[in-house]
Amino acid sequence: MASWNSFPLEITYQTLGWLAFVSWSISFYPQVILNFRRKSPAAQQQYFEKYGHEQMIPVAANDVAFSIHAVVLTAITLFQVFIYERGTQTISKISIGIVSVVWLFAAVCVFVALPSHSWLWLISIFNFIQVSMTVIKYIPQAVMNFMRKSTEGFSIGNILLDFTGGVANYGQMATQSIDQNSWVNFYGNIGKTLLSLVSIFFDILFMVQHYILYRPKKTSGINEKAMDKGNNDPLIDSSDDHQPQASNV
Repeated sequence: MASWNSFPLEITYQTLGWLAFVSWSISFYPQVILNFRRKSPAAQQQYFEKYGHEQMIPVAANDVAFSIHAVVLTAITLFQVFIYERGTQTISKISIGIVSVVWLFAAVCVFVALPSHSWLWLISIFNFIQVSMTVIKYIPQAVMNFMRKSTEGFSIGNILLDFTGGVANYGQMATQSIDQNSWVNFYGNIGKTLLSLVSIFFDILFMVQHYILYRPKKTSGINEKAMDKGNNDPLIDSSDDHQPQASNV
C-alpha cells in the first residue's frame, strides 16, 4: 500500500477532509471507523487488484464518519415524521415508489454479490444509488423556487455549508492526487467525485436563485417603520392650538 511522499500535503489533505466533514455533519466516530476498516479487507484487496497496489485507498476516515452520521440523522428525521403532527402533509406516492424500487434494486445487488464476494462492484452500485438519490433530492427545491419566484422560508445557511463541504472534498482529493502523482482516486471513488460535483452544482444554483434571481424585497422594513411611527402618535393631541377657547359673556 502506498504512503505519502510529502508531509505538508498529507496535513493539507487531512485538514481539508475534516473541514468537509465538519461542514456536512459535525461529528466523528473513531472506534466505529477502526472496526469498519479492520473488518473489510476484501474490498481493499479487490481495489488493489483493479487499480494497482501502488495506489492509496481513496476512502478517508471522514468519509466513513460522515456516512454514519448521515444515516443516524436521517433515521431520526424519519422517526420524527412518523411521531409528530403533520397536518395535511403526506408522503407522495412518487417518493414511496422511488424508495421501494431503490431498496429492491439494492437487495437484488447484495444477493448477486454474495456468491462471488464482489464487494467492490457492490460498493460501486451503492455509489450510483447515492448519487441518483442526491439528484432527486435537490430537484424539487430548485423547481419550487423557480415556480414561486422566491426563496422565502428556504435556509441558505445549509446550502453555504454544503458548498463548503463539497469544495473541501474536492480539495482533499486533489491534494492526495498531487502527492501520489496519480488521479486514480478521482475515478477509483467515482461516487465521492460525482456526489461532490452534484452538490456543488445545485448549491451554486440555489445561491444564484437566492442572491440574484429571487432576492428578497427590502420594502417591508420601510413599511414597518412607517407603521411604528404611526402607532407612536398620541390618540389625543394635547397641544394648545386644539384646546377649546372660553367664550366671553
